[in-house]
Amino acid sequence: MKTSFILIISSLFLIVSCISKENSYKEVHYQSVNGKDTAILALKISEKRFFGRYEIFYNKIGKDSGDVRGNINGDTLRGDYHFISQGGSWKRIPLALLKKNKQLIQGKGAIGTYMNLPCFYPGTLSYKNPDFVFEEVKK
Repeated sequence: MKTSFILIISSLFLIVSCISKENSYKEVHYQSVNGKDTAILALKISEKRFFGRYEIFYNKIGKDSGDVRGNINGDTLRGDYHFISQGGSWKRIPLALLKKNKQLIQGKGAIGTYMNLPCFYPGTLSYKNPDFVFEEVKK
């Protein structure tokens, strides 16, 4: 009897903790235009993690479309972008976004791999002259 009561209480704690983690994500949509190219970013963001969809529409050429995921540390979102490049093959590249004045600034740098994961080479990541500066879009 005592063992089954402990098992039931443990199960309830597990269920409640899973539900609270699911509900702690906030959905935010962003858009950026660079010349004739447009990027759309739909993120689910918690205190420490993010994931979502990222699409870049190139004028008259095609689009890159895929998923993003990563970690949040202060005002920086770092992770990777796994996408199909303009209808071709799958690629995975690092992604860095800097939160500044209600905008997300996409970082650029030299790309390499470490333990089969994409990353920016140390000292090369920069948020100056970004390809995309995202503004929040209300849905």
